[in-house]
Amino acid sequence: MCTLSQRLWDAARPTYEQILDHPFLLGLADGSLPREAFRYFIVQDSHYLRAYSRCLALLGARSPQEEPVRMFSLHAANAVDVERELHASLLGDLQITEDDVERTGALPTTTAYTSYLTAVCATGSWAEGVAAVLPCYWVYREVGRTLLERSSPDPLYARWIETYGSPEFDAVVDQVIAVTDRLEAAAGEEQRCLTHFTTTTRYEWMFWDAAWRGLVWPV
Repeated sequence: MCTLSQRLWDAARPTYEQILDHPFLLGLADGSLPREAFRYFIVQDSHYLRAYSRCLALLGARSPQEEPVRMFSLHAANAVDVERELHASLLGDLQITEDDVERTGALPTTTAYTSYLTAVCATGSWAEGVAAVLPCYWVYREVGRTLLERSSPDPLYARWIETYGSPEFDAVVDQVIAVTDRLEAAAGEEQRCLTHFTTTTRYEWMFWDAAWRGLVWPV
């Protein structure tokens, strides 16, 4: 019998395949992505990581085992560090200030995605919360690996890709997958985990699509 993580990935595979073909990621890979689309993405990712770190901290607090408490708490702190270090560097290169980030705020897709994650992590079971946060780890790892092979000619895009295609990030993702495979889902719970995993994988596609299209609040 295949592992839970493999069943989750298989359920979301069609969406992941569409992620790889999205023009935003194709543009990152060949260097043709308009800077304005990347600016949108980095600003929204700053807002996303703030919420995501809180979801990871919440999962750590709710864990029934000791090991995931430490792991998710550490990952929550690291998410904040990434937002401070990587984004501070990229924001400077993109001539975006912290005031610009705050003034823009979380736009529609970012708000929807983070609200969904927060709701699942706060009101779903422990297993459901793990399944909901896993795509952000796993999809970024696989995207990073794929784009690293394509070797973007744009130094700025290459720097972003190297972060998620690195052996260090690979090890982090493997930790969460291992926790996932040790979950003991109750009757009917696995289907909810599948639903959350596929939903947040769709949100990953939507996040890049929003940046590509420059989606803003309609009113």
